[in-house]
Amino acid sequence: MNSVLIIDDDKELCALMKKCVEQENLSAVVAHGGLEGLRLLEENKDTCSLIILDVMMPDMDGFQVLQKIREKNNVPVLMLTAKSDEEDKVSGLRLGADDYLTKPFSINELMARVNSLIRRYTTLNPVAGNEAATMLLKDMVIDKVNRTVTVQNLPVELTGKEFDLLLFLASNKGRVFTKKQIYTQVWAEEYAFDDSNIMSFISKLRKKIEPNPEQPFYIQTVRGVGYRFNKEA
Repeated sequence: MNSVLIIDDDKELCALMKKCVEQENLSAVVAHGGLEGLRLLEENKDTCSLIILDVMMPDMDGFQVLQKIREKNNVPVLMLTAKSDEEDKVSGLRLGADDYLTKPFSINELMARVNSLIRRYTTLNPVAGNEAATMLLKDMVIDKVNRTVTVQNLPVELTGKEFDLLLFLASNKGRVFTKKQIYTQVWAEEYAFDDSNIMSFISKLRKKIEPNPEQPFYIQTVRGVGYRFNKEA
């Protein structure tokens, strides 16, 4: 069963979120601090499909916890913030968060985002069936089960969303996608960001996977349209 790890020092809110998650036939594990959350993630890493992470906590703030998570794990992270400040949200996304909600929020919106993120994560993590679990591309190997990437036999550290973006493009070699199409497919929701955010993700991904990011081989720019994954890869 997919499990959701909730990390928030607000015990009443945690109890409410746990109840709602379990009503969706998901299991829920709760931590009231960052250190406890990291410990529980390690204990539940084989089943955890989503982390709900509060920004403001006493022992470690959510950004510090997120950095620790991304050192070892690509599980989706939904961040909760009491601030409406855009800078706070952008900081989380740049550190590898997959989505965010501003407190106070409606439970319906929370669960819609939870289900969307889990659906996207499980879709991009095949564990059975006839679909190949590994993609072999020129000098790159994408392991869809373990969500790992190697280039020239060297491991590449990607955030969860960077991996999703790479897998989406690589699974559609040669096909051109607009920035809006990429966002709606990879983020699985209505396009809400300006084009610069997609360009930033592409730029960071290229720096990690391309032998020469200035002359990318894998992810090609189609001027005036968008991006495509090299069909020769």
